[in-house]
Amino acid sequence: MIELVDAGVSVEVPGAGGRTQRTLLQPTSLSLTERRIAIIGANGSGKSTLLRLLNGLVLPTTGHVRVDGLDVRSHGRQVRRRVGFVFTDPQAQLVLATPVEDVELSLRARIADRQARRAEALRLLTERGLGEIAEQSVYDLSGGERQLVALTSVLAAEPAVLLADEPTTLLDLRNRDRISQVLAELSQQVIVVTHDLELAAAADRVLVIESGEVVVDDHPSAAIDAYLKLVRP
Repeated sequence: MIELVDAGVSVEVPGAGGRTQRTLLQPTSLSLTERRIAIIGANGSGKSTLLRLLNGLVLPTTGHVRVDGLDVRSHGRQVRRRVGFVFTDPQAQLVLATPVEDVELSLRARIADRQARRAEALRLLTERGLGEIAEQSVYDLSGGERQLVALTSVLAAEPAVLLADEPTTLLDLRNRDRISQVLAELSQQVIVVTHDLELAAAADRVLVIESGEVVVDDHPSAAIDAYLKLVRP
């Protein structure tokens, strides 16, 4: 279970009279237990800050965030083994030359033997329909293929929770549907930040963020209606 207790984020920014504090996320308390949760809101509202709090990519400046009882501030490594993260742009996290090498890197912690590790990486890529491009350069892949490779690499580490920050934003409709289907079929808890209201509507719970604050926390239809009223008054 992921739990936030008065967790907020502020940063120092330069101002006319010197450095001032800017609040990115107001102190927030949440218990995130549903299998599928979507976070929606305008650009700059604090969605990604909230998502990054959940595995310690961003640390709270007030309050606490705990994953299965582990505080992200003091147990960051253990938390990130439990909570995987998929970025909007897969090139931000594909660090090796080919898909198979990238997935192998994720498998090192649990498969010591090199041949066994490569076989498992190929199996996982084939399972995602990526077997034919396993040894191509990641720079030669389509956006959808890169996103699927990034997702496969993250899932290879067997996290209990998957966080995804706008995973369909850079994709065409076909690949958007492909990624959405993969996310829907995962056994892991999935928490996704998205502007894709169709993707949000498939969640069990939707949070609406506005000006660094959770202003709506409800089932999808009610939350999405509330969000549309915010952006289309």
